[in-house]
Amino acid sequence: MQKRILIVRTDRVGDVVMITPMIREIRRTFPDAFIATLTNPNSADVLINNPNVNEIITDDLKKDSFSEVTAKLRSLKFSDGLLVMPTERAAYQMFLAGVKNRIGVGRKLYEVITFMKSVSRNKYIPLRHEADYCMDLARVIGVSSDNLTPEIFLTPEEKELGLNSLIASGSRINRRKIIIHTGSGGSSRNWSEEKYLKLIESILNRDQNSEIILTAKEMTDDFVVKAKAMSNELIFDVRDSVIRLRDLINIISNCDLLIAASTGPLHIASALGIKTIGLYCHRPMNCSRHWGALGMNAVNLEISKSYCDANCSDDKENCNFENGIGIDEVINFLN
Repeated sequence: MQKRILIVRTDRVGDVVMITPMIREIRRTFPDAFIATLTNPNSADVLINNPNVNEIITDDLKKDSFSEVTAKLRSLKFSDGLLVMPTERAAYQMFLAGVKNRIGVGRKLYEVITFMKSVSRNKYIPLRHEADYCMDLARVIGVSSDNLTPEIFLTPEEKELGLNSLIASGSRINRRKIIIHTGSGGSSRNWSEEKYLKLIESILNRDQNSEIILTAKEMTDDFVVKAKAMSNELIFDVRDSVIRLRDLINIISNCDLLIAASTGPLHIASALGIKTIGLYCHRPMNCSRHWGALGMNAVNLEISKSYCDANCSDDKENCNFENGIGIDEVINFLN
């Protein structure tokens, strides 16, 4: 009987990047399986053109689509459902859709009520990478792999669209393109815009052949004005070219380096094989051991334990992240 496997991760972009290794390894283990994903509409863009996915299903939490999605799942007659992170809505959708072998994480009340099997994260002891925790659910159904390399697939046409967006903004083909993504959406500790401005200044002073590409939707107008004042010919704001996440993915694929805190675009670049420099605090749930970029060209800079102990509160809620990683540390990894 054909395995029909549903992989559910309805949270943020970087979280969905973390399920791409398990999708690949499930396909490798069960080459004839029907594999579908359930994500939110925005994060689904990470999975477009993935040859290991038969169908991408989305659930828009802002709309009353619970019953519609449940009916869709029921029609596809899944044999296995992997709820990668506890989500009450998705747990009930899988239960009502008749997914036979349902596996979740932890023992939430709604998981008990819906008779869901469980994989424990053991209170994150020992701490492992998020992609490895995701892989645990695949291991339960028969996968045997420690290959955590993420992946995103683009067509040549999409890559060309990204290049055209850069050219339209004023970027030149023969220059090295460095993305400075200043946003994090509140998902991780981050530098201030003032410190990112100092980083941009240091990069331009060091290498006049590099362009700075600004991509964060959260950027203030004041930041953009100050950045462009350094060199209007070398700094480009491409936000107007990004209507949906796939547009940003296309742009990132044409760049040489992305610098950011631990956020979706950092993990997108890593999955595309683009060099990344990620900024991480020492707090266990945000550190590089748990959320570091996984690509072959990834550099993960983390605040030291000694700095964290001396400058942050014991509960890590009061965090002096701003001064924990120096601009020179980033500059050292530019090449």
